[in-house]
Amino acid sequence: MKQYDVIIIGSGQAGSPLARKMAKADKKVAIVEKRLVGGTCVNDGCTPTKAMVASARAAYLAGRCNNLGVHIDSYSINMPQIKKRKDAIVEHSRSGNQKSLEEDPNIDLLFGVGSFTGPKTVKVELNAGGVEELTAEQIFINAGLQPVIPDIEGLQDIDYLTSTSILELETVPQHILIIGGNYIGLEFGQMFRRFGSQITLLERGERIMSHEDDDVAHEIGNILEEEGIAIRPKTQATKFEKDHHGRILATLDIDGRTEVQECTHVLIAAGREPQTQALNLEAAGIAIDDKGFVKVNNKLETNVPGVYALGDINGGPAFTHIAYNDFTIVWRNLLQGQDLTTDDRPLPYCMFTDPQLGRIGITEAEAKKQGINYKVTVLKMEDVARAVEVGETRGLMKAVVDADTKQILGAAILGEEGGEIMSVLQMAMQGGITYDRIRFCVFAHPTYSESLNNLFMKLDA
Repeated sequence: MKQYDVIIIGSGQAGSPLARKMAKADKKVAIVEKRLVGGTCVNDGCTPTKAMVASARAAYLAGRCNNLGVHIDSYSINMPQIKKRKDAIVEHSRSGNQKSLEEDPNIDLLFGVGSFTGPKTVKVELNAGGVEELTAEQIFINAGLQPVIPDIEGLQDIDYLTSTSILELETVPQHILIIGGNYIGLEFGQMFRRFGSQITLLERGERIMSHEDDDVAHEIGNILEEEGIAIRPKTQATKFEKDHHGRILATLDIDGRTEVQECTHVLIAAGREPQTQALNLEAAGIAIDDKGFVKVNNKLETNVPGVYALGDINGGPAFTHIAYNDFTIVWRNLLQGQDLTTDDRPLPYCMFTDPQLGRIGITEAEAKKQGINYKVTVLKMEDVARAVEVGETRGLMKAVVDADTKQILGAAILGEEGGEIMSVLQMAMQGGITYDRIRFCVFAHPTYSESLNNLFMKLDA
């Protein structure tokens, strides 16, 4: 049994920086990683997908630049080159991260599958063979999520894609059927549509983007449909099979009606689930909820003292920046004696479709549900000077404000650089800057943020 001060299971966006911070505090750290250093963000999420989104946007611009007076006769998609560029960016990020762990004398990086054998003991089945037995007074679980694979007849008989495996394609699929109408499905759908694939997107609910307001989701749907993506609401696949030509036949239930859809590839984007099964949490007495997420308090500690769960696996918002914030809360509490919690922290996020959707705070639907005396203002991007000038007029800006206090409660910015504009409003919200002050704030002209003047002037028009 090897004795450590700290054991970390998972080297994602909370685990790796926590290992370095603990090591800097002269603690002996073991960090266990079953696959690749960096977690989902670096290897299968943010880094590779945004690299490929950039390639897809370049293709989109090449196809529509004539109206800007720039004429391109033709262009072609080189998927091997796109993948090579993506892989290089991922490798650079991952190798730097791994090197920093391996070169720290206070850190042991173990590649293998970690599982609990007791409240403070962990067994690691090493990828290279053999087993290590570890113990520590502080253990941090940063094991993340994995794609949910729905139980659909015949699915296991086709070579379906996930958000991980689709990143390895070196040819453009002819026709992708996407299961799921939220962030992952929409980003990949638009990306591969721009690469040249036919896209059919199935959403079992009434509409895509069920967590967003109706008008925002409707606008996103219009944008994607204008690019040639077929969106099928109230539709789910019930069966898959292959014909004698090797093409996939999907039997669909469309609001009670049956239809057969032909395609060449299927992408499963039906959500993600916690990777808790292999952890043997029962041996440690660590509590989980009915969906398998590790239960934590507002300081990210489980019901077992000294054991913490950080990032996606604790059931909080599944975003890289939230995982990293979990890390900052834990290390400042444990090493600096602070008393920080996850209560009332801002929850910004951005969906990297084109245009982007930047979101902060509550939606109009949530404000109504909470019984708040609120007001809503909407500004179409076609009325934003900067958007008109650069030819990016798709989308809208929307804000929800408290009618009594004039505080900004939430915003959805669907437009070019929507995440950056959203961040301006996030700073205002955190600083208590009310919307009536933003109306007359002096912004540089012509910028997208300048149009926040006009967005909030509409409230008193």
